[in-house]
Amino acid sequence: MGEKLKIKLSIADRVYPLTIDPSQEEGLRKAAKNIEQLAKKFEQNYAVRDKQDVLAMCALQFASKLEQRGIDKMEDTREVEERLRALDQLVNSKLSIK
Repeated sequence: MGEKLKIKLSIADRVYPLTIDPSQEEGLRKAAKNIEQLAKKFEQNYAVRDKQDVLAMCALQFASKLEQRGIDKMEDTREVEERLRALDQLVNSKLSIK
């Protein structure tokens, strides 16, 4: 088991101390930065001052993006499966002629 790393992340004017695997650091720092940027955007564009409301809007934004990616991926998978079935039928029809 590897050594743990202690870091502090600042989100919405609060500092969160975390103990993590070193491999997680980059992702966590990027995520915190993205949250901070989105929170500032919401505060500026929508005149939202309550940090809880801002963070809820950030959570909704990130969660909806994840959900949409999952939906898009399922649609892509279905399309690929349909094309593979069509290709399989075409190959089988050509093989059965001989």
